[in-house]
Amino acid sequence: MRKRIIPAKPEVGSIPEGDWLDLENLAEVEITSEDPKHPIEDALLPGRTSGWRAAQPGEQTIRLVFQQPQRINRIWLHFEEGQAERTQQFVLRWSPDNGQTFREVVRQQWNFSPEGSHEQTEDIELSLSGVTTLELIIIPDISGGPAPASLTQLRLGVGPS
Repeated sequence: MRKRIIPAKPEVGSIPEGDWLDLENLAEVEITSEDPKHPIEDALLPGRTSGWRAAQPGEQTIRLVFQQPQRINRIWLHFEEGQAERTQQFVLRWSPDNGQTFREVVRQQWNFSPEGSHEQTEDIELSLSGVTTLELIIIPDISGGPAPASLTQLRLGVGPS
């Protein structure tokens, strides 16, 4: 009999292993709003766990502007909402020309419910070259409710093209 040990499924929300970009040294971050208790660094840098939260409700933008064009082969996003029932939409797009034009990667809606689905994780494999700007637009509640946008973790992976 042949057998093989397979790795256990990672815990929901735990950052998978990978070759992640050092965003602290490679990018400048532009954001539309920020709760001082939950700065953007808490979603983008390793070892931080509390995530980013907007200072007010409504649509928010997180933009990573790279010093040099980057190759990106993986985008890992994790959102959490344990208090309010809401439908969130996010749009992820990239630019090869410093934000002059954008190309959409994904547009998605997710229904959060404190008694059910309170976490959303997206692990997107792709092949992008020459990325100068990556933009995440979050509409925290498409019905216009008072929920502020939040992002628990964002990682950008590199690897063989």
